[in-house]
Amino acid sequence: MPLEVFTNDAVSLTDADLDEMGSIEGAFDIGAISKAKEDWVLVTTARIGEKLHGYMFSTLERIGGTPCVLIGMLSVRRHSKRDTVLRGLMHEAYHRALMAFPDEDVVVGSRFVTADAVEAFDKLDEVTPSPGVRAVGEERAWGRRLAKRFGVDAKYEAQTFVAKNGQSGFLDFESSKPDALDADVVEMFESVDQAAGDAMIVYGWTMAEDLVKLGRR
Repeated sequence: MPLEVFTNDAVSLTDADLDEMGSIEGAFDIGAISKAKEDWVLVTTARIGEKLHGYMFSTLERIGGTPCVLIGMLSVRRHSKRDTVLRGLMHEAYHRALMAFPDEDVVVGSRFVTADAVEAFDKLDEVTPSPGVRAVGEERAWGRRLAKRFGVDAKYEAQTFVAKNGQSGFLDFESSKPDALDADVVEMFESVDQAAGDAMIVYGWTMAEDLVKLGRR
């Protein structure tokens, strides 16, 4: 059965919808999902047949005039089709960005707790932070801007891009091929104390000409 991806206003979610999202047994409970409904503008669901396999809360906005896709929360069911579901959710994010910001370069940002989820940003340029690349100046400034927008700037460390107590929402994805993960990215996430509630701010760019391809339907 094909993957079906649909986006709606987050405020339209019912209690039954929230319960269904909680049932995929991801990282978030009903309380966190309910808060995401209040905090983010759009909700995207990914289904195979009638079964929910993933969801994403996001918003499209400008930060300092720059177009941004902000993914506040994303979770994918631990299933053999998880890679397809993640690609479907990200494609929808790119499509929405293309519709909102045609002919512009766009920043895509989210919070991460494991190296697995960075796979979601594999189509982006200048992903920051990256192993072996020292972020400076404007790169760190973007980390601070995103930390503030995600509401985790009070305990944000600009050097590591890590926010303490930053797990109110993040990109929850478990790789189907953990042995194939980039060892350097895995090492980079050693600075994230997941049990203590840490989350790393990660962002990347899609150039206008690339967004046309990424967001095409």
